Amino acid sequence: MNNQYLIPANSKKSQLIFSIFTGFDLAMFAIGIATTIILMLLIRTNNIFVMLFMMMPGVITGILVMPIPNYHNVMGFLKSMFNFLGSRKQYYWKGWCVKDVYGRDYQSRK
Repeated sequence: MNNQYLIPANSKKSQLIFSIFTGFDLAMFAIGIATTIILMLLIRTNNIFVMLFMMMPGVITGILVMPIPNYHNVMGFLKSMFNFLGSRKQYYWKGWCVKDVYGRDYQSRK
């Protein structure tokens, strides 16, 4: 035997809770749900808009930890999107007519 190891494709998922959540995800969701429950216990109302407002912490944290394809969850997607849109990008391209850093073109270096 040649001592080669095969790493399964789902090896990262085994480190997650229920193969979906990290500890931070569950803590954030628990805080959102706890805030919603506390608001509903403290504020008694019959107004539908106030009820929707009180449910917002649980709904928002639920949406943030919801898993989506190609990303861990919505929060990871938003983090990647803001990082991409907010960072400076450098595009490296050299065409046939562009001089390099030292002012020489491609043909003179051959």
